[in-house]
Amino acid sequence: MPLFASSQQTPDKLYGELFQAVQLSGIFPDGKTFVDAVPKRDPSKILADYKAIRANPAIKFSLELFINENFELPKTPQLNYVQQEKDVVQHIQNLWSVLKREPDQAVNGSTLLPLPNPYIVPGGRFREIYYWDSYFTMLGLKESNEVDMIGNMIKNFAFMIEKYGHIPNGNRSYYLSRSQPPFFCLMVELLADIKGAEVLTTYLPALEKEYNYWMDGFSKLEAGQAHNRVVKLDDGSVLNRYWDDLDIPRQESYKKDVESAEKKVADFISGKTFKNDREKNRATEGLDKTIYRHLRSGAASGWDFSSRWFTDPAKIQTIHTTDFIPVDLNSLMYQFELTLKLAYTKMKSSSPATSAQYLAKAGEYDRKAQARKKAIDKYCWNENQGIYADYDFVAKKTGSNLTLAGMFPLFVQAADKQKAEREKNNVMEKLLKDGGLMTTLENTGQQWDAPNGWAPLQWVAIIGAEKYGFLPEAYTMAERWVVLNKSVYVRTGKLMEKYNVVDMKLDAGGGEYPSQDGFGWTNGVLLALIRKFNL
Repeated sequence: MPLFASSQQTPDKLYGELFQAVQLSGIFPDGKTFVDAVPKRDPSKILADYKAIRANPAIKFSLELFINENFELPKTPQLNYVQQEKDVVQHIQNLWSVLKREPDQAVNGSTLLPLPNPYIVPGGRFREIYYWDSYFTMLGLKESNEVDMIGNMIKNFAFMIEKYGHIPNGNRSYYLSRSQPPFFCLMVELLADIKGAEVLTTYLPALEKEYNYWMDGFSKLEAGQAHNRVVKLDDGSVLNRYWDDLDIPRQESYKKDVESAEKKVADFISGKTFKNDREKNRATEGLDKTIYRHLRSGAASGWDFSSRWFTDPAKIQTIHTTDFIPVDLNSLMYQFELTLKLAYTKMKSSSPATSAQYLAKAGEYDRKAQARKKAIDKYCWNENQGIYADYDFVAKKTGSNLTLAGMFPLFVQAADKQKAEREKNNVMEKLLKDGGLMTTLENTGQQWDAPNGWAPLQWVAIIGAEKYGFLPEAYTMAERWVVLNKSVYVRTGKLMEKYNVVDMKLDAGGGEYPSQDGFGWTNGVLLALIRKFNL
């Protein structure tokens, strides 16, 4: 078997019962440690030896020792992110080289999907390129005049689109079953703004192929049906949802997902009486697969996790991500359609017939964008609350929870001025705190909830406000976030993955792992805001 083919296998398939034993044992506090480990010899021989040893009662077995003998564990990130410069801008400039990775080499049994060009990683436990992170990282790379790196990262994403049919969550085999918020179109436009319209035409095939991944199966849907990432509503509107192709525990969060499924089953059978175990098993059959799909799809959203996806904000086991038409995703898909329209208008041909075909394709994408814009207004606008929110197409109900996802229609200019102003007013009144914007109003212990703020959502909200002429509000949002980032940097010497925007003296918490430093998208957004608003 070729090395590259082997490296695309997920660790649960490669290591079977050994994988399950390691992930459920808790010998590594972070479930991502083992799935990022590299085997020292052929994976099949490691598994065979494990089975043989476990079958021999005479052998005193240590799982941790076996793993250490047979795997090269990922190195703990060096603390070279700690402040060495007083000026945070200079610190960010120096960090690019720390976060840079050279082109990858295929390694048998490794989960890393090799990329042909250099790239920037977020930092900490995030040792690979990530999809939506990279757009916000590129904002800072642009300010640092690292245009070649932007180009290399876009080439890597186009490479993955060509090879896998989409951009995975990250370049790991265990991420191949899902994508993330589709920012590739905005990356291409960012580079086109620097280098010219030929960038759009160069990447048109990749753009169209990724768009088709998101829209796969839409033409065969009847009204009221859903397939993978596409939903067709009763009025014929076609919109998108987050989706993962698998319904098993996430390999990198295996133990936590199993525990969430156990809670789901326990909640279901609580207060119920069953004649026997067979009846109970029949009643609960498939519940675990259902929650695994929702958890994975929550990870595909980038918001892993948030009460945004829960029926009960306090219980992750009530997650039902795939029931939602998310307002952020569909705003990005609207932008995607406009980018494709623009790319086709830039296509040149000496043939009048071919030129006419390009213009016809541009018109087709424009019509799709306008139809989506109307559908977003119809299904994702909550008139009573004056906010944009997700639409639960199963319950046929628009959400009433204020989250920063509601700023995406402003970010892509899909909102009319009146709706934009109401959305902005609610965000300023309820989500804006001393250190910037909270993600939601709910304080649940999930990392994409209060009191946490995240760089990508700050950027979306700030730029969205600016595009509608809400300049004082945009400046206020930006200033508070920059002041928080700088104050934490002075206190800790680090730039963090996320921040507590309510109490600026406390570190951000929540989620499945400790808060990471580095940090790609924080660096990018901070540098872009400092330069944009002269902060």
